[in-house]
Amino acid sequence: MQTFFVSLTSISDVKKFVDAATRCAAEIDVLSGRYVINAKSIMGLFSLDLAKPVKVEFHGTDAESEAFSKDIAALIAEDGE
Repeated sequence: MQTFFVSLTSISDVKKFVDAATRCAAEIDVLSGRYVINAKSIMGLFSLDLAKPVKVEFHGTDAESEAFSKDIAALIAEDGE
């Protein structure tokens, strides 16, 4: 499992993130506080507080993780702050 943070500050950011997650066969979770949302659920993501970066847990192979990270490179945050 790989873990990183993403910043989803606009509707287009959320759409780009969900599109990339949907293309990936691996399971991807987004965590915000005590909530765990499937990264392929656009409605689920919009239910979260997106004012700050959210944690992403990627459950797949290293190759899948690398491809997904490249797709969303512009959204990856330095840390969770």
